[in-house]
Formats: sequence, C-alpha cells, structure tokens
Amino acid sequence: MEQQGDTMVEKVIIMGAAGRDFHNFNIYFRDNPRYKVVAFTATQIPDIDGRKYPAELSGSLYPEGISIEVEEDLSKLIKEHKVDLVAFSYSDIPHVEVMHKASLAMAEGADFILIGATYTMLRSKKPIIAVCAIRTGCGKSQTTRQVCKIMMDMGKKVVAVRHPMPYGDLTKQTVQRFSTYEDFEKHECTIEEREEYEPLVAQGIVVYAGVDYGKILKQAEEEADVIIWDGGNNDTPFFYPDVHVVIFDPHRAGHERMYFPGETNMLMADIAVINKVDSAEKAEIEKVRKNIKKYSPKSQIITAESAVLVDNPEMIKDKRVLVVEDGPTLTHGEMKYGAGTIAAQMHGAKTIIDPRPYITGTIKETFEKYPNVGPVLPAMGYSPEQIKDLETTINNVDCDLVLFGTPIDLLKLISVNKPTLRVKYEYRDHEGMTLKEALIARLKEKGVQ
Repeated sequence: MEQQGDTMVEKVIIMGAAGRDFHNFNIYFRDNPRYKVVAFTATQIPDIDGRKYPAELSGSLYPEGISIEVEEDLSKLIKEHKVDLVAFSYSDIPHVEVMHKASLAMAEGADFILIGATYTMLRSKKPIIAVCAIRTGCGKSQTTRQVCKIMMDMGKKVVAVRHPMPYGDLTKQTVQRFSTYEDFEKHECTIEEREEYEPLVAQGIVVYAGVDYGKILKQAEEEADVIIWDGGNNDTPFFYPDVHVVIFDPHRAGHERMYFPGETNMLMADIAVINKVDSAEKAEIEKVRKNIKKYSPKSQIITAESAVLVDNPEMIKDKRVLVVEDGPTLTHGEMKYGAGTIAAQMHGAKTIIDPRPYITGTIKETFEKYPNVGPVLPAMGYSPEQIKDLETTINNVDCDLVLFGTPIDLLKLISVNKPTLRVKYEYRDHEGMTLKEALIARLKEKGVQ
C-alpha cells in the first residue's frame, strides 16, 4: 500500500478487454481515494493495448490518464508498481483460466478479486430488459431483435444499449448513438461493432454504446419507454434488469457451468432460452434443461430455434464454398461453425473450402492465436488493416461461392472477386411458452407496465 496523507491507498491493476474493465473502473474505482489504478491490461481483442484510458474519462485522481498494457506483462507490472490488488474484469473465459490468473497474481503478492455482478449495475427510471448468455455466439443478437419487436408491437418506444466495444479513440467514444448507416462511418465502427449495431438500426431501433454507461443511461432514458440491454460475450448486464433473459446453447451443453461469468447469468436468469434446438441433439438439449432446473429453478425455461435464411439457396448446391462466419463466435466463443456452415450443409454444397492455405497478414495471426478455428473464415475487422487482410484472404481462396454468415452486409466494406451469398438467421419460438408470453408474465410479476 501507499500512504497519501492520512489514507492508505491500494495500488490496483484492472484486467480487461476494453469493455467491462472500463465500466468497473468508472463505477468502482474512479473517484475512490482508497484505490490507485496503475494500469489496465488488455486481451482477446487485437491492438487495444498501448493506449491510455484518457484523463478526460479518468476523473480528478488521474490527471495523466491510465496506461493500457498487454496482459502477458501482468507479473512484471505487479512487481514494478508493487500492486496490492488485481481486479479481473472481462468475460467468456473458463473458470479454471480465471483461477490460473488469480494464482499468478497471488504468487506475486497481490490480492485478486471478482467484483459482484449487481454492485456495478446502474439503476434506471425506465424498465430494463437484459439479454445475456452463457457463452459468446449463443444467439443474443437475434433474441435482442425479437425482444425489441415484441416491445414495439406493444406500442413501446424501444432503445437498445449495447455492451461496450470501444476499440478506437476513447475520448470520442464516451457516448455513441446510432440511428442511421451514416453513424457507423461517423464513429469509425469496426466490423465487430457493425455486426451488433447494424441489424438493430435496420429494424428502426436507436442503439447506444460507448465507455461511460452512466451518461449513456441518462441519454437513453430521455428517448425510451423501455431499454433493452444487448449483452456482449457472456457478461452480466451493466444496468439492473427488471427482466433478465439468458440464452443457452445446447451445442455447448455444460458450458453454462464452466465459463465466467456465464454461470452468474444462469443463476440470475428470469427467462432461460434454450436456443438452436432445431439443430442440436436431443440429449444435449436435455442436459442444458437439467442444469437450468437444478441451478436456476426460479427461471422460466423456453425453447427457441435459430432459423437460417438464404434468399437464393439454389446458388449453393454442388458448389465449392468458402464460409465466412461471425468472428468472436469462432475465436473466444470457440464455436467450430455458425449459420454459414449450416446453410452450406442444408443446401447441398459440394464442399467447404478450408481458408487456411490462403490466409494473410493479421488474419494469419488470428489463426495462430486460435488454432482450433477452421475450416471456416472468421470475419475479423478490428482495424482498416485487418479488413483489408480479410478482403485479400477471401479473394485468394479458390472457390465457386462465398457464403457470408455474419449479421451485416460485408460487401459494403470489402470488394470480392467471386459470387457471394448472404446467410441470415433469426429468432423463432419452438414449442410451449413463447418468448412474448414469458416476457409479459415476468414484467407483470415484477409490476412493470
């Protein structure tokens, strides 16, 4: 600890990935004289280290801002700054990996904490419906769109607030509002940001995101009857939800108890949606259902399909196809395939071409970091350089057709030298209680009009 006047100050490192870490700082550490945050560490997302959390956002205790370092330097940073406390603040990581990081911090003499889920949830004067998940790639986005549609059909003015993805100039990303396609250019959005914002904007929904979720909430409240929290990865909500919807993936049955903080979402769920039941094995669906009943007995279980839609499926038959899938689903989400692969199989593709012999630049680095990805191509685009590398890789591949299984129209960002087809996916109720019925029942139960 460090003595400052009459106060003993704990030196802190916040481990993150440019999202939850900034929120935890803003709510828990920023104006607290008990702590001195000496650094953030960064992982999962390329090229988000080497920046600073700027002075404009850091508060009066940090006139020079706070450095953002690579996570691999954690041990060195603890020693260098004589750190007392390491605060783990990112998501979709196996429980055992969290404890490996805790062990490293403890071995260097630092305490290690996980901040309580509800402690950093902001209260709203408007109703909040949160859509979260137990893993990346469970189907939050299509479920969020369905929740928005349900509320809009009930005559509500809906605003969506998305989990943060501030990968650029943080001072320009404090509060971001998206209502038109021009806003994506204005805010210099990455492919990953567009994948989350574009489908909602196309639905006529205003989307907020950024860095300071206190300010974001105040602005969203001014134009919403109801706010939909659109979660990221398997993180818990930043706003206290009146109804907490959690998505489960039977293709990864058992993961609901194996990944941080997805298990927390399961335990807090009001509505548990077992998604993708149209493509999962019955035994795996039942395994998920059993876990929900045992560990989250208060939640209402419903089942849903992730419907894969293609406008011209005849283009796929007997073709050699390159499948481009949502990036985070394949990387830290650890899925082997997505909607593009399902569409290729459904509609009789001759073969799916492995992109790995053709990859280049930063796309090659992605495959090196995530060696289990393949034989499909993740739509990586965290920088203009990476978008260009994605374009070059696609154009290098010897195939008859490119199947885009991402939520956005990538042809607005890249030029492709061969035929392409876009695969879409949407939420569909399966059998039994519908999502609308479950939402209305829970809102009534909570006394929300």
